Amino acid sequence: MSEVYAARRERLRDRCSAGGSAAALVTRPANVRYLAGASPQGAVLLVGTGEDVLLCAGSPDDELIDGRPDESVRVQVLPPSGGDPALTGADLAAAQGAESLAVEEHHLTVARHRALASVAPRLRLLDLGGAVEQLRLVKDEDEISLLRIGAEIVDQALSELLESILVGRTERHLALELERRLIDHGADGPAFTTSVGTGPNSGRPGHRPTDRRVEEGDFLSVCLGATYRGYRCEIGRTFVIGTSPADWQIELYDLVFAAQRAGRQALAPGVACRDVDRAARQVLDSAGYGSGLAPGTGHGVGLEIDEDPQLAPAAMGKLDACVPVTVEPGVHLPGRGGVRIDDTLVVRPEADGGPELLTITTKELLAL
Repeated sequence: MSEVYAARRERLRDRCSAGGSAAALVTRPANVRYLAGASPQGAVLLVGTGEDVLLCAGSPDDELIDGRPDESVRVQVLPPSGGDPALTGADLAAAQGAESLAVEEHHLTVARHRALASVAPRLRLLDLGGAVEQLRLVKDEDEISLLRIGAEIVDQALSELLESILVGRTERHLALELERRLIDHGADGPAFTTSVGTGPNSGRPGHRPTDRRVEEGDFLSVCLGATYRGYRCEIGRTFVIGTSPADWQIELYDLVFAAQRAGRQALAPGVACRDVDRAARQVLDSAGYGSGLAPGTGHGVGLEIDEDPQLAPAAMGKLDACVPVTVEPGVHLPGRGGVRIDDTLVVRPEADGGPELLTITTKELLAL
C-alpha cells in the first residue's frame, strides 16, 4: 500500500503546485488517513517540499485502530507539552524552504488559522479547499473491496437479528444487539449510531432508539452501518412484525421500493447527481408524498459515512465510475410509521453490469 499512499500525496502535491503552493498541511482526520494510512487522534500531515511528515500529539500506536502510518512518511511524535501539531507542521514547512502553505480552511478554526499565520509569518497561507475530498471521490478497487467486506458484515448482522424473537424487545435493545453483532463479525465498530424504529417511529431518518417495545403489526425499520479498516458502509430495511401486513403498509412499502429502485437504476457514470435524486423523488412526489421528504436521496461513503457526492435536488456535478453511494428514500407518516430502504452501491458503467449492489439483504416486505 505504500506506493498507493505515495501516489495519492503526489497527486495532491501536483494540485498544490498548480495552485501556487509549495506544501500542504492536512488537518481533517479522514484526509490524513487517506494520504498517510492512519490518523492518530489530533495528528496532522505535512505534505512538504522535502519530505512528508505525520505529526502526532502522542504515540500513534496508542491511538490507531484502523491502520498504520505509511512507511514512507516520517512520524514525528511531539512531547506532551509540545503544543499544536499543526503549528509544528507550519514550522517544518518553513524550515524546508517553502514560501507558501496550503491549509484546509474549511476544517481549521479561526483561532488555529491565526496561530498558523503568527508562528510562521514568512509563509503565505493559501486555501487547500476540498482538494483531498475530491481525490477521495473515486475509489480504487482495494478501497471498494474493504467496502464490500463491510457490506457483508452488515448483511450478516441484520440477517441474524431477523432470525430472533423481536416482539416485546425495545428499540434500544435491538440497536445494541446489532452493534454487538457487527463487532462479532469483524467490524471495527458501527459506522454511526444504529437506528431502530418501531410502529410510529419507523421510517424516520436518523431515529435514535427509545425504550418503545416492538408490537404485533408494527413496521420495524432498521438502519445500521459498519466500519471496516476505516471504510464505512450502510444498509436500511423495513419489515412488518408478527402478522400479515395491512393494505396501507403494503402500498406504502411498494411505493418506497419503487422509488429506491428508480434511484438505483439511475446510477451511471456521467449522470448528474441531482438527476439520481430526481428519479427517486418523482416516484414519491407523484403519489402525494413530496412534502416532508428527506433533503437528499443519498450520499457518498468511504472513510466517512456521509461524504461527497450528495444526491440531492441542488447537488452539483456528475457521477464517476467507482464512486460508492447510498440510495435511501423513505416516507414517514406522523403517528403511523413509515418505510425506509437503504443500500450501498458502487457506480459502474453499463458495460460492467451497471451499479454494483454491495448490500444484498432481501428487500422483500417480510412479516417477522
